[in-house]
Amino acid sequence: MVIITLQRDKCIGCNYCYELAPERFRMSKKDGKSVLLKSIDKKGFHTLKDPDHSVADNCDRAAKACPVNIISVKEI
Repeated sequence: MVIITLQRDKCIGCNYCYELAPERFRMSKKDGKSVLLKSIDKKGFHTLKDPDHSVADNCDRAAKACPVNIISVKEI
């Protein structure tokens, strides 16, 4: 299981997450911020539990590239 978390309120819209992991991230046309696809929002933290471990590497690269460090990836 891979748990991906995005703190969307702090997103600056740099687009790195979408470039590195387009299968899990999109950029909102409304506000230009990142959207974690199929995630659940709890108090500003968007979380996705994904059984597909193949997305972990791309999401981890996106988390490391994020200039404001608002993406976390955990494999359990």
